[in-house]
Amino acid sequence: MFDRRQFIASSVATTVATTALHSQVSAAESEKTVKVGVMGLSRGMSLATDLAKMDGVEVKYICDVDSTRLASGAEKLGKIAGTSPEAITDFRQILDDKEVDALVCAAPNHWHGPATIMACKAGKHVYVEKPASHNAQEGEWMIEAAEKYNRVVQVGTQRRSAPEMIQAMEKLQAGAIGKVFLSRGYYVNQRGSIGKVEPSAPPENLDYALWEGPAPHREYKSNVVPYNWHWNWHWGGGELANNGVHTLDICRWGMGVDYPTRTTISGGRYCYDDDQITPDTQVVAFEFGDGSQITWQGTSCNKHNVNPFVSFYGTEGSMEVDSNGGFKLFNRANKMVEEVKGTNNGQLAHLTNFVDAVRSGDASTLNQPIAGGHCSTMMCHLGVIAYRTGQPVISDPTNGHVQGPQEQNEMWGREYNPAWEADVTKI
Repeated sequence: MFDRRQFIASSVATTVATTALHSQVSAAESEKTVKVGVMGLSRGMSLATDLAKMDGVEVKYICDVDSTRLASGAEKLGKIAGTSPEAITDFRQILDDKEVDALVCAAPNHWHGPATIMACKAGKHVYVEKPASHNAQEGEWMIEAAEKYNRVVQVGTQRRSAPEMIQAMEKLQAGAIGKVFLSRGYYVNQRGSIGKVEPSAPPENLDYALWEGPAPHREYKSNVVPYNWHWNWHWGGGELANNGVHTLDICRWGMGVDYPTRTTISGGRYCYDDDQITPDTQVVAFEFGDGSQITWQGTSCNKHNVNPFVSFYGTEGSMEVDSNGGFKLFNRANKMVEEVKGTNNGQLAHLTNFVDAVRSGDASTLNQPIAGGHCSTMMCHLGVIAYRTGQPVISDPTNGHVQGPQEQNEMWGREYNPAWEADVTKI
């Protein structure tokens, strides 16, 4: 857990990392080709494309349980890199290859923790997409695995590496709007109905058993794979974990806080009577030990938006931040006194930061190490627990552990497919 002075130091270090980290890596290390395998080619295709364009990086493997998507990804990357990566279905082949330095996990949420833990045990560094984990227990196991096996593990909340976002956070920490007591994050979308379908046999191009992996078996439904698993607690965490984690991470970063003491949520499913389970509309509030508060508002089925990506409120003014890191600074009279345009969301810089850390073997240079990514993801987990139990969650501000009834504590972890349980739970 960081105190405020450590947090400010970390913010400054982040700026240095994104602008001058290459100079900190020895000549021999900088010449080392980093070989990676990318798991999951929906979100992972964008990551693989950026990695393939980097000097000194080889995408040796791409992996997906959908053979059609896999073939398409191999063809696209072959055109970018000049040579096609090996296209595989089972990511464990990546872990078995001693030449591979790192696993990039962009598979569904229920794979984030297990794949990271297994990769660390196999001696691989890991870039894992957000949210860091499917449940709180997995997040703690991921931290334990990274530390025990001395692995570099970066979480894909890429705006931690966006240059203008870093500038905005430094201004907040330097007191640009006085003491910050409130931050708000927002997300809107116009998602449609997924309908209602009966279980069926999976298509021939999908290895559904491997898609399920460590999650206990559920019959295949055509409206779940490849994306709508997000809206079922068995595999996902709803919109809060899907997109909320991005803004909540920025809120937490700007305010210099870690775990909340109290989490409340309201919302529900209002727009469609279909197979989705998670709320399409929700507001969640997090209270912290210093009296400050963070809120997140998500409307997945109504795109009307009058709010910024993230806003901060302080005793001397306020700040609005957009998704590319651009920001507007307002004084107490609500007059805008500074505006900086955002240039990008930080993905390439975040991957570069990860690759450099892999080369040096120094996890302290990461812009979003697993401990920080877990802290932000914990806010999503606490919100989900509050929603599913219908009551506020009181939690320990030092580690996020639930202090409430047994019903809430039982949601800290999950059951696993017995065939995978040892791989996940034995660090």
